[in-house]
Amino acid sequence: MISFSNVDLELDKKPIFTNLNLTIQPGELVYIVGKSGTGKSTLLKSLYMDIRPKKGEIRIAGYSSLTIKKRQIPLLRRKLGIVFQDFRLLEDRNVYDNLAFVLKVTGTKEKLVKELVMHALESVGLEHAAKVMPLRLSGGEQQRISIARALVREPLVILADEPTGNLDPDTSLEILDYLKRINQKGIIVVIGTHDYELVRHSPFRTLQIAGLNLVESTMEQSATGFRPAASNSPA
Repeated sequence: MISFSNVDLELDKKPIFTNLNLTIQPGELVYIVGKSGTGKSTLLKSLYMDIRPKKGEIRIAGYSSLTIKKRQIPLLRRKLGIVFQDFRLLEDRNVYDNLAFVLKVTGTKEKLVKELVMHALESVGLEHAAKVMPLRLSGGEQQRISIARALVREPLVILADEPTGNLDPDTSLEILDYLKRINQKGIIVVIGTHDYELVRHSPFRTLQIAGLNLVESTMEQSATGFRPAASNSPA
């Protein structure tokens, strides 16, 4: 379970969230929606303890922001998979070695590396691309490799920060489909996005950034398209 209890978050001394209370249950897929610059990335960074709360407590994967020690943060991150908008693949090594690197730096036994890497690639339908260099792949394929890399350590939670931000609409829906399949395995998936059309195509629990907090939201249609409609219910 993930929980925020009376959390204040700041970035460069600027308040981003105030008195945030939020619970995400095991097996949930949750969208965090809001315009660029409203705090989606800050919220996700706080979950892997790249940003610590100014006040309150964040709990994730058995760790608390109040008690976690600096040396424990890498242990927390081994339980999380992170997907970035810009893929962040290592361009000097092939797809297989991008995934294997994640395992080797955490001391995974060599005999398990190939099994885990190929299983992760199969999960995104790209086992045939194991020996291909990342830049020879399309943007959608590179993002699928990024998802496979997030999966390779068999995490409890996937955090996806604008995972479709650099992709066309059809490819975006394909990436979302892979994230949904991951969620169906019981893994929590949290997606930060400003793409309201993406949310409309596949509605799950949606939390909208409103001022310095989050509110439960539903998608409604306006004259200019679909947009989130905030309810009165806090997250």
